[in-house]
Amino acid sequence: MPTHESDVCIIGAGISSAMLAQKLSELRPGLSVTVVEAGKSIFDFQNRFKYRERMTRYGENAWPGDFIEGQAAAGGVSHTMAVGGLALHWGGTCNRFSEEDLRLKSMYGLYVDWPLAWAELEKFYCEAERRLGVSGEPSPFPADKRSQPYPMNELPLTWSLDRLREWGNKSGIPFQSTPQAKNTVAYDGRAACQRCGTCDICPTGARYSPDFTFKRLLAQKKLTLHDQTLIRKLVLDDSKSSVAAAHGVDAQGGQVEYRAKTFVIASGYTWSSHLLLLSANSRYPNGLANRTGQVGKYMNGHAFIQSFIEIDQDILPDMNPQYGLISRQFFRCSASDPYVRHDLRIWEAARGAPRTMDSNGRILLGDDVVKDWRSRSPRGVARVRAYYDVHPAENSELMLDSSKKNKWGDPMPKIDHRRDAATQARYESTRQHIQSIFERMAQNDNGKILRVNEGDYLDHPAGGCRMGADPAVSVCDNFGRTHDHENLFVVGAPTLPTAGCTNGTLTFVALTLRSAEEIAKNFKKI
Repeated sequence: MPTHESDVCIIGAGISSAMLAQKLSELRPGLSVTVVEAGKSIFDFQNRFKYRERMTRYGENAWPGDFIEGQAAAGGVSHTMAVGGLALHWGGTCNRFSEEDLRLKSMYGLYVDWPLAWAELEKFYCEAERRLGVSGEPSPFPADKRSQPYPMNELPLTWSLDRLREWGNKSGIPFQSTPQAKNTVAYDGRAACQRCGTCDICPTGARYSPDFTFKRLLAQKKLTLHDQTLIRKLVLDDSKSSVAAAHGVDAQGGQVEYRAKTFVIASGYTWSSHLLLLSANSRYPNGLANRTGQVGKYMNGHAFIQSFIEIDQDILPDMNPQYGLISRQFFRCSASDPYVRHDLRIWEAARGAPRTMDSNGRILLGDDVVKDWRSRSPRGVARVRAYYDVHPAENSELMLDSSKKNKWGDPMPKIDHRRDAATQARYESTRQHIQSIFERMAQNDNGKILRVNEGDYLDHPAGGCRMGADPAVSVCDNFGRTHDHENLFVVGAPTLPTAGCTNGTLTFVALTLRSAEEIAKNFKKI
């Protein structure tokens, strides 16, 4: 089989991979880096206005070909597999966690502490914001103090969000715009945001997307990218515990081998654990990095409850609808109070679509369409959501399902999220707390709660290769180096012990940038 050799082999081409490859190229110029991705390279920026148009008109997938037939996880949130990964689709929200997330055990006697100090993570948050190009406004809470300002000022609020912030603030809860990886000015070779309202596929390049980074690194000859190549197994050195090779299949079904001094798994919360489990051998019969049985364990995310509140405000929907407001007031709670931590978000809620025929069958044209539309929704509606902190049980896990295999015969992953006993015990008090906040907000502007619903899945999932100092209850150290194999790292989402109570992408990136510095130490400056 053909063999490709490099200093570093990165498996996966999502946002963590892009950030890792970029920083390694800066820290160690001349380092040979190979990125291997199972999906396609969708490097067709010139077609994205067309993709956007078909998405808005017909509801089509905005990224044609961003998945692999038969390569899917039961219980997974997304099946996206392409160069750029889930960050092709993301809305660009870049919230930080808070110090409480890293000190759950020491502050509240719950779950575990992260093996990382807040000041250390905060430093890499600043770097992540700079590399992604984050626009934002400072939090009003002293505990959210930043060591560096945002690279850009916040995006302007739409008419609707301006009205909704006034309404939310009347409850005594301060709201601010959510920080976004979207340019408010030309930044890093990308245009300023035009507020197209279709952030799933940004037609202007204002929202950060990993394909921009990969294309630049390829043009500068700082990495080699092999797409449509599925890595199926990692192979150990015959005499040591280090990884010697990665074996896979290319687009034509041919066998291919990659050899490197350092291997990095950057395959996201599903496929990182999956690859380690698939790589079982006689010395590690339960999978690589799994001597103590921790791979695939403690799969996490955060739960959410949301309400739709009708208010006396003129809310005009579909004006940059993915952009919203956040309050960080409930990110922290007193250790003497019942434990509940959550963010609080406000978005505009969509109205019913305009129609060209009324209930009596009369044809509507021109201004009559708008009048009818307004008459059917005379009041504005706010969508209010709380992402709340939940902690995984050890058996919140990813397993191999031998009943479902891909065309190569590999069992596909199955994910079952389970919450630990403490999380389950406080569920009712958490629900009542969040419901009371919805009711408090609805007291303003003649509000009326139309409905409340709860998510049936954990959002912004992570875990499966959680970091820690003790190999008995973790897979890797705080740099992502696996406890069992000195030249094998895992970066990004899989390493998180918990998923906090807000979007995790910025945290995945910050941890990856920190890992890059440790990986670079394995190589001398050229």
